[in-house]
Amino acid sequence: MLDAIRACGLEKACRFYQASTSELYGKVQEVPQSETTPFYPRSPYAVAKQYAFWILVNYREAYGMHLTNGILFNHESPRRGATFVTRKITIAVARISQGLEKTLYLGNIDAKRDWGHARDYVKGMWMMLQHDVPDDYVLATGETHTVREFVEKAFAEVGTTIKWKGETGTVDEIGVDADDESRVLVKIDPRYFRPTEVELLLGDPSKAKKTLGWEAELGFEGLVKDMMKADLAMVKGEAVDPEAPRP
Repeated sequence: MLDAIRACGLEKACRFYQASTSELYGKVQEVPQSETTPFYPRSPYAVAKQYAFWILVNYREAYGMHLTNGILFNHESPRRGATFVTRKITIAVARISQGLEKTLYLGNIDAKRDWGHARDYVKGMWMMLQHDVPDDYVLATGETHTVREFVEKAFAEVGTTIKWKGETGTVDEIGVDADDESRVLVKIDPRYFRPTEVELLLGDPSKAKKTLGWEAELGFEGLVKDMMKADLAMVKGEAVDPEAPRP
């Protein structure tokens, strides 16, 4: 793509955004993570993204092109794919609340992520491209929450309080309905553990705030509410799954 821009003589006419990722930080070298934090990718996806990041920097410096890397921390919405943990949670909780499913199965529920709403982050991408000087930016909320917290907030949206039982952080831990402890709502499945887990991601968006005037507007609770509202409507038949195939 970068060579195509050059071949067409559009170096000065095109502005190019590369969707980078907080997974670049992997085995984090400092907390919080900023644009200057060393990368330590822990998956093939993250390794490939590190190449994309640096090739963009190389072309920007070599040819003076307007190329920007957006290092975006986890950004979610009701359109998130059903295999991603946040959407997996909200769909399962919605189905459990309607009696269509009994139990949510997860891996490491103590992994910590900096979750924001995709709406805010897409605005940030646009703002990067409007800035006359191309650069690299972290977009994040600056707050971190565990998968466990996400589960608790999601169940709270359907009027259920989760009580955790068993040894914390092991496959024996379960989440039950606090009002009826015979209902096991969450179980830990070792199949979902990652061999090289990324334990903590927490972004520092101060550069984007100072240079672009960007900051996340919808907080963690608002994000969970938005996703739960959409998936409850879908499960109740009041909306079409945004990930479903279109006719």
